[in-house]
Amino acid sequence: MDTVPGSAVRMEKMSKYIFTAPRWPASLGILIILGLLLEILSRRLDPSYEWFGILGFIVPGVIAFLLTRPLIIMLNRQMTWNRGALLAVSCTLFSCLITLIGLIFLKDLLDLCYAISLGFIFGVRLLVLVSIADYRTSRMIIPASIQSIAGWVCVLPILPDPFPVLTPVLMIFFGTGFAILIWLIDRPLYRAFHIRGLKFLNAFIAHLTDGDKGMEEFFRDIGQEAWIPQVSIFFRREGKKDLILTIPNVHPGPMGEIGGGNLPSILRKRFDEEIMVAHGCATHDYNLVSEGEIDKIVDAVNETRASLHWHETAGKPGRIQVGTVSLLYQRIGDALLMVSTRSPGKTEDIDFGIGHAIICEGHKITPHIGFIDAHNCLGDEIDVILPGTRTAHEYFTAATEAMNRWEVEPLYPLQAGYAHLPLPYTREEGIGDIGLQVLVTETGGMTAAYILIDGNNMAQGVREYIRDEVRALVDEAEVMTTDTHVVNTISGKNPVGLQISPDDLVTHVLEGVELALKDRSEAKAAGSSATCNGVIIFGSDSIAQLASIVNTILVYVVPISAGMLLLAVVLSVIAYMVIT
Repeated sequence: MDTVPGSAVRMEKMSKYIFTAPRWPASLGILIILGLLLEILSRRLDPSYEWFGILGFIVPGVIAFLLTRPLIIMLNRQMTWNRGALLAVSCTLFSCLITLIGLIFLKDLLDLCYAISLGFIFGVRLLVLVSIADYRTSRMIIPASIQSIAGWVCVLPILPDPFPVLTPVLMIFFGTGFAILIWLIDRPLYRAFHIRGLKFLNAFIAHLTDGDKGMEEFFRDIGQEAWIPQVSIFFRREGKKDLILTIPNVHPGPMGEIGGGNLPSILRKRFDEEIMVAHGCATHDYNLVSEGEIDKIVDAVNETRASLHWHETAGKPGRIQVGTVSLLYQRIGDALLMVSTRSPGKTEDIDFGIGHAIICEGHKITPHIGFIDAHNCLGDEIDVILPGTRTAHEYFTAATEAMNRWEVEPLYPLQAGYAHLPLPYTREEGIGDIGLQVLVTETGGMTAAYILIDGNNMAQGVREYIRDEVRALVDEAEVMTTDTHVVNTISGKNPVGLQISPDDLVTHVLEGVELALKDRSEAKAAGSSATCNGVIIFGSDSIAQLASIVNTILVYVVPISAGMLLLAVVLSVIAYMVIT
């Protein structure tokens, strides 16, 4: 197999467990309907249970909805009304299902069944609140107990002894069981990384809610230092703003504004020149742990300015096909620029080791080897290219062939043109803050367009459609994306061309290419090779271990939870027998 899911990719697939809470009126409506159904059923079965559905289910659920969020906010944590309502209606549903056993099958044990339901929903609320609001269990006991206490108090006039004494005892049983379960969930990550798993989950929820960046503290705790090469090509034209095409070999992730998620846009703001930030060879293992790490990249690039050697010539663009890999290459001054793609074959990220090997091999001919992953064809599965595979060999072979042409191909005067177009699309539609950038080179009568869209990969076939249209204007072209992750809050699947029409997009691309062609003028170019020292990234070992631990937790949490519940029910029956 040439492409396999990376560790962080496997974690990203867990996003299927994340969902958006419905609006609170809908949840509240369902809660009231459930209570009324129980009211009708209980009255038909036994007139003495009049008001049981309203007092035992509707009133406690509404009270829990009204009080949970204010109590959470009093503790300086966040909780939305929608989540509070969803939690209330979910617990009401659980309580109804458990109580139905007593209403229909075990009428003499209705008080026990309802008491068990109150204990159970107390445990459920405790688990949910420590997950989404505050990881400290002791602080969530009162908000978690509201619905159960309200149900207990409201039903005291309806259910006889031993219900008044039994319910608090069962709440202690179930609360203790769920507290142990919470501890078991939290323990593996603490032992491995000395981080609280539920605290991390709190930070994740806070990021989804209000963009909080508390997650970066956790990433820094598990991160690793790395020394990463970064190649740039500087363009200088008289009377016009300078341009830098730079290729970071770190990953613009993990998501949203967290870490290096908005790396292309932030880098662009840190330079006085126009700057195009292409995607190098890096997987999620090379995510920056925080936005602050971008400063190290900026400093590294700036330190190379004193050693730039300017050239007025460049080679013609050429294309090499090796297996599934297509490589657009061009010698520009003292730098070799290569843009790789497997489109229409599907590709996510290329492992850092592959790109590093290509850069090192290229040092035989020049210090400046710019290797870009065009990142322009996403499939159903999010897979990465790993070293040692046939596909990796194809990348290396194509790059080597381009290097072999360094000395033999003639050089011509260089002209360059540039255009930047903000696009009328949102992040939700797959387009990042930068929009569209186009670099056009002309050498020896041949023109090449390097088209860069601020997005995370492209829908299959979109690259071919755009390139075919652009080829009417230039001799050679490649369409790239920056791999920005601001277009992804959780999942990595929001490629360019999925939410927006390729027909609309190509109109803007053609406009950008035409503007860049008009902007052409004589240019000088200089290659730059920097080493970004001590950049803290996720690290392959840490991410693999983290993914393994999370997967293990998901596997064992179900049987352990079932065991805890069974034990709590058995203890509840024993307590009922003792009290009666």
